[in-house]
Amino acid sequence: QVQLVESGGGLVQPGGSLRLSCAASGSIFSINNMLWYRQAPGKQRELVAFITSGGLTNYADSAKGRFTISRDNAKNTVYLQMNSLKFEDTAVYYCKMSIKTTGWGRQADYWGQGAQVTVSS
Repeated sequence: QVQLVESGGGLVQPGGSLRLSCAASGSIFSINNMLWYRQAPGKQRELVAFITSGGLTNYADSAKGRFTISRDNAKNTVYLQMNSLKFEDTAVYYCKMSIKTTGWGRQADYWGQGAQVTVSS
């Protein structure tokens, strides 16, 4: 019913930039928090950044100063602008959104399919 589709991943050189997008579609009444996670091979999934419905943001220490999370409520989309990329940023990046499908219902979490980001020279 609700689907999150990610785009924008790929191969980039160290110091380069990428912008990830995550667009939600389907039966959506409202979206609260939007979040970005990442998972490298053999490592646990970690929270990278989140943005609230009011536009407040926070970042993991590893992303602070280099990454920017933003949202476009009209498009039900969250973005992650990644600058000054490092080898250790290589991971699969997942978006997550807390969504109500009706005005009277409860929030549920939905995940994107993942976008591969590879930083390599």
